[in-house]
Amino acid sequence: MKLFTTKQIADLDKYTIDNEPITDIDLMERASMQMTNWMIQNFSTEHRLLFFAGPGNNGGDALAMARQLADFNYQCEVYLLDFGKDLKGAPQINRNRLKEQNKVKLTTLKSINDFPQLTENDILVDGFFGSGLSRALEGLAGDLVKKINQQLNVVVSVDIPSGLMGEANEDNIEDHIIRADFTLTLQFPKISFLFAENEQFVGQWEVLPISLHPDGILKTHSPYFFLEPSDVIQRLPLRSKFEHKGSLGHALLIAGSYGKMGAAVLASNACLRAGVGLLTTHVPHMGYSIIQTAVPEAMASIDQHDSMFTSFPNLEPFSAIGVGPGLGQKQNSQRALCDLLEQSAVPLVLDADALNILSGNKNWLEKLPDGCILTPHPGEFRRLVGETRSSFEAIKQQIAFAVQYRCTVVLKGACTSIATPEGELFWNSTGNPGMATAGSGDALTGIILGLLAQGMPSVDAAIVGVYLHGMAGDIAANTQSEYALIAGDIINNLGKAFLKITS
Repeated sequence: MKLFTTKQIADLDKYTIDNEPITDIDLMERASMQMTNWMIQNFSTEHRLLFFAGPGNNGGDALAMARQLADFNYQCEVYLLDFGKDLKGAPQINRNRLKEQNKVKLTTLKSINDFPQLTENDILVDGFFGSGLSRALEGLAGDLVKKINQQLNVVVSVDIPSGLMGEANEDNIEDHIIRADFTLTLQFPKISFLFAENEQFVGQWEVLPISLHPDGILKTHSPYFFLEPSDVIQRLPLRSKFEHKGSLGHALLIAGSYGKMGAAVLASNACLRAGVGLLTTHVPHMGYSIIQTAVPEAMASIDQHDSMFTSFPNLEPFSAIGVGPGLGQKQNSQRALCDLLEQSAVPLVLDADALNILSGNKNWLEKLPDGCILTPHPGEFRRLVGETRSSFEAIKQQIAFAVQYRCTVVLKGACTSIATPEGELFWNSTGNPGMATAGSGDALTGIILGLLAQGMPSVDAAIVGVYLHGMAGDIAANTQSEYALIAGDIINNLGKAFLKITS
């Protein structure tokens, strides 16, 4: 699914009006009816619904919803923010329709003293402001937002919580942003919904389709995407009946050090479960018996050092190389990683301590062979690129880094993002908080390495790997719960994840 900036979404609204064609009031009615249907499905008529409307299209949506829900015997009240100016266009038409219906109490909010008395059963619907804001709310609007946030009632926001910007929010005022329990966003999620710092405002969001014109969506360029099953299926190659282990790639995994052999075991198992034909895991001498016992399907390559990575085998047999899980950052390991970067002729997956070593030797970034995939968590990413003020700034840095160094950057998190050398960014739609557990990143490294070794292009391997990793975690959470989920559960459910996306 393409994602768009708030300005682009406004342009798509206009394109739909001009080319469907449809009037703006009818498009507003269509959008409002989708939200009304959601309200009916989620709240009974026992609740009083209080709509807070502003002067723009979000206010118009709120006015239309109040009228529509009143026709379904909901007790609705509307509180319209007074800016001293008359409403215009579709919002004014919806105000007139509400008056003509004569089922909904309409009150003008001229000061904070006009805020209604609430009962605990009331549902508050926020339609003050939409995504077209360019600066933080202030004055009466800011005071009303703070007043709503002080209540214990359920809050539902129309399209976007009032006060929240659609992209960058580093200069916003947090106290002047609605903290919604539910956000009913229209056609596309807003980009800011995908950032951890905005969860407190957005709550649980749901995309409601309003049939914006498909030609407009197709013609409008965007570097941003939100992964859907179809995006993954088209990237997963079909297997021939005559495939054999020699035709499905040979991966080299360099992982483990004294006290961290578990990372090598997890990444090895995940690589094998991702379908690679052959896997060689390179471990320190002390890890030989561990890897041979814990992962009998893998071949073992033994480092000359007893407890750390200092060398690697002949690279000629391998179609992809993964390095980093449990590696350590000793000086000998740093030298060996530098040699690996210089000598590898195949794509690398770099994770964990391999990234930390690179952060301390940034001049080595120019040595990255084409097709490399980096999989940092936010802390590792900051060490690579420096501090950023917000998640929106971070993704811009992520894209710039991927373009500059001709690599794919997987920035791990609740909505893991994948930046490509072409300057595109994909957000993942699978996964759950239970995956925030030790070894989850090692499993992801193994999955991506296994796909890459089978000959998948680097971007495809990263996208499919991240999506499968999250889906396996979701399947595991259904039986283990988010609280009890461990990395091994993700690996053990990879097969079910493959079945789900291919069935």
